Amino acid sequence: MHFRLSARSVFIRLLLVLLLSAALGFIFGVALPALLIATLALLIWHYHHLFKLIDWLWKSKAISPPQSEGIWGRIYDGLYRQIKQQRNKQKALNERIRRFRDGAEALPDAALVLADDLTIQWGNKKAHRLLGIRWPGDLGQRIDNLLRAPEFAKYLETGVYDAPCLLVSPVNNEVQLELRLMAYGSDQILLLARDISRIHRLEEMRRDFVANVSHELKTPLTVVRGYVEMIQTTEHALDPHWLQAFNTIESQVTRMDRLVEQLLILSRVEIQADVETNTPIAMPRLISQLVDDAQWLNQEKQHKITLELDESLGITGVDTEIKSACANLISNAIAYTQDSGNIQVCWRQDGNKGIFSVKDDGPGIRPEDINRLTERFYRVDKSRSRDTGGSGLGLAIVKHVLHHHNAELGISSKVGKGSEFVIYFEQSRLIDLSETQVQEGAALTDA
Repeated sequence: MHFRLSARSVFIRLLLVLLLSAALGFIFGVALPALLIATLALLIWHYHHLFKLIDWLWKSKAISPPQSEGIWGRIYDGLYRQIKQQRNKQKALNERIRRFRDGAEALPDAALVLADDLTIQWGNKKAHRLLGIRWPGDLGQRIDNLLRAPEFAKYLETGVYDAPCLLVSPVNNEVQLELRLMAYGSDQILLLARDISRIHRLEEMRRDFVANVSHELKTPLTVVRGYVEMIQTTEHALDPHWLQAFNTIESQVTRMDRLVEQLLILSRVEIQADVETNTPIAMPRLISQLVDDAQWLNQEKQHKITLELDESLGITGVDTEIKSACANLISNAIAYTQDSGNIQVCWRQDGNKGIFSVKDDGPGIRPEDINRLTERFYRVDKSRSRDTGGSGLGLAIVKHVLHHHNAELGISSKVGKGSEFVIYFEQSRLIDLSETQVQEGAALTDA
């Protein structure tokens, strides 16, 4: 029911009461006292209901307001209507909160709601089982005071939460966790922790299997190669069909040996992913050496290779891994570019990033193949890869090396017009080689 109270109607009613009391007082010859008594009665009546309202608001536990007639009855009815609406809204809000908590408890992950200052505001039961954080017991505590893993502290310090953070559970050392932080609402952060112990164990088993099998294949391949080479170099002439057979065996053994070597490199990169052995790397010298070595692959095709190097720009990282990543991009360009093609190798700084790029004018890559190039054993053209000796592991090695160095790989290509592979290094890894050389020289002088 809608009720509208206007100042005009209130003043009209008040004026009628006063006029009526004044008229009655005039009839009996006491107009002024009658008017005074009516005014006092109105004040008493209003203050009576005002005190009743104050008493109900501050002392009474009753939900329904006091009963009255007239304007105060309308006020009480309006207050009761507002209370009912508020209670209904509160029930709906409680139901939504209950559904949210039920949904959060049903998650397979530990969930924590953090304020923008990283203090804990809410957590589910799995947060206690996986992270050791109790809610509401740890309400208001900073998350980094309860999770004291160095990798998590470094993760929070960077402030970049695009990639997950891996750490061992503080509750159980055998549980491997994957933590993700994401914006939640306007000023909150949602932390999700997932148990990836099974996936982690399977990944370790796969790495160990690949490494062990690769090592085991190395010896028989070496023996087969030795016997084949011995037979090929024998003084007795072989029949042409036997000579062709042994040449085929040798080429396949060479291909298998290259595949095993690539698998061993990939295994080493994966195993060393968490080992910090960063050293200064003179990228101009490393790239020049790689291009000089690649000229051996370029003897038949006679590509035109141009170099553009920033001699003062270097990076910090694992020398062997960076060398392997750059060598793979250069060798791929030589292997898949037609004879007498053009290859441009560049190392420069663009803004706050260091850029290593290899560009060719080869056949190019279809758009649907670009996103799969870094998958293991994926090859765009399997028959062409067999001819060139490709294993499908080169770009997989590049991907793991760049992940280890917080770098990114960009691939752009147009069919028939060539391809460009670009590695982007973050500013934190860039160094000035001229300053490094000065420091090294000073150290030698002091020595």
